[in-house]
Amino acid sequence: MTPQKPAETATPSSAILLIFASGLVFSFLDTSAKHLVTSGMAAPFVTWVRFAVHAVLVMVLFRAWRRPERLVPQSIWLQILRAVFMFGSTIFNFMALQTLQLAETVSINFASPMVITALAGPLLGEWAGWRRWLAVSVGFIGVIVITRPGFGGFGIGHLFSICAMLSSSLYTIMTRQMGSRETAESLILYSAVVPAVFMLPAVPLAGSMPAHLYDWLVLFGLGVFGGFGHWLLIKAYQRATATALAPYPYLQMVWMIILGWLVFDQLPDRYTLAGAAIIVGSGLYIIHREHKLRVRNRAAPNAEAEELAKKL
Repeated sequence: MTPQKPAETATPSSAILLIFASGLVFSFLDTSAKHLVTSGMAAPFVTWVRFAVHAVLVMVLFRAWRRPERLVPQSIWLQILRAVFMFGSTIFNFMALQTLQLAETVSINFASPMVITALAGPLLGEWAGWRRWLAVSVGFIGVIVITRPGFGGFGIGHLFSICAMLSSSLYTIMTRQMGSRETAESLILYSAVVPAVFMLPAVPLAGSMPAHLYDWLVLFGLGVFGGFGHWLLIKAYQRATATALAPYPYLQMVWMIILGWLVFDQLPDRYTLAGAAIIVGSGLYIIHREHKLRVRNRAAPNAEAEELAKKL
């Protein structure tokens, strides 16, 4: 008698709602940042406030004074390097928002799963097969469609957005590498504290006080949106696997298009929409392949069969 496979459990609706909410909160973060940098505030100063407020919130919410051992890193240098990548993804994104639409920056950032797939081999030893490499190539075509280099569409904002996406990809890879050794509290805290301390000397040079109370609220809201968004992600991944939730962050494009239209009266052009569709399709295929490989690896009777599954 052939043993039956265990039924695949449905993704909890609470986890899906948390992912939707995190995408909305991160969209508020980018919308607020775009409002500030396009109104004349320096991107480095906006970035510093975002991380400084985030760091304070983390200390308060985690009550760090009660369980300080949870904040002790296993490798301070890896924590710092990971935080530098987090800082790069944020400041490059804020600089890109000075000239690009919200939908453009989030579309380019959607290429991150492809870059992670490409870099996971040399950095983590997780080599991709030819199908996933094909999906990576297709995703790269999507980025070219959005930026249109050589056709008058590529600008400094696109370069900043690509740098933000690359930094975010390296940040994710390091998080995957360090997640089993470091506590969640230390990973969240150092990713905020290190950029805040690193940017502190630049505050007197780049700092500019908001002219209106509304801008003050938006400025401090950056740290709230950043910290709350990451907290929602943690809660979502406590309820469901990363594979089960992977397709849902792509719906952030909807929030970004709506907010770009309501706040800045901007709608993405056909190139941005076409490129985003290509990137999302490629990313979803990579997610699908990752899921199939995990299933095959669990069913592989020996190491040789497992290695064969990885090459498919």
